[in-house]
Amino acid sequence: MTTTMDLPENFNEDKKELIDYAYQRVVPRPMSFADLGGVWGVDGAYTRYTLQRYGATRAVLVDTNFTDKVLQVAPSFPSLTLVKGNFGDPATAEKVGNVDAIFMFDVLLHQVKPDWDQVLAMYAPRTKIFVVYNQQWVGSRRTIRLVDLPRDQYFANVPADRTAAPYSFLFEKMYEMNTEHGRIWRDVHNIWQWGIVDRDLIDCLDHLGFTMQLYKNCGHFGELQNIQNHAFMFQKR
Repeated sequence: MTTTMDLPENFNEDKKELIDYAYQRVVPRPMSFADLGGVWGVDGAYTRYTLQRYGATRAVLVDTNFTDKVLQVAPSFPSLTLVKGNFGDPATAEKVGNVDAIFMFDVLLHQVKPDWDQVLAMYAPRTKIFVVYNQQWVGSRRTIRLVDLPRDQYFANVPADRTAAPYSFLFEKMYEMNTEHGRIWRDVHNIWQWGIVDRDLIDCLDHLGFTMQLYKNCGHFGELQNIQNHAFMFQKR
């Protein structure tokens, strides 16, 4: 079995603390979990950490693409199922099924049609715990759709190189079809979409029957003044 020594250098301690809190402080302890969109940049590191440290009767790792590393280590974990698809698709949610905890790390700001709050509503009946780490908006009192900003303001508020794909042509192709995803460029999930404020996220999950049990401001995202990394854990009432 893989060990924690296989985890990447960019393994985030704040996300680890979120997982540890859910498994060490929540009663009853989660026995199953799903990691939504947990492959990109980390090769499913938080799924692997949870399985190595705590085990699971059932674990689900969901993403649109799986790296060679994920495919290599997955057979080491008999309880792990890989689900290929966009987790915002109701058909993918059906494959995930019911789990005790859902991890959503760095993904809510990307969710469009269904939007981030609709995705939470889709999974709320399927879980008891949401473990959320997201780049939150602190530039205004309300949530905004970042792609509605003028071009210069958009690039001043996202960690994107405006000269590199897909951002180099985003504003020119905003309403053109992206054939890979079957939707217009404005609505693809691999660009920064939302500036979500804490109050809207907390209110959304409160409306869905979840109470915030943990909150941590983890600091600014790079040099972006209007974006901060915030960590949350919500438990169903």
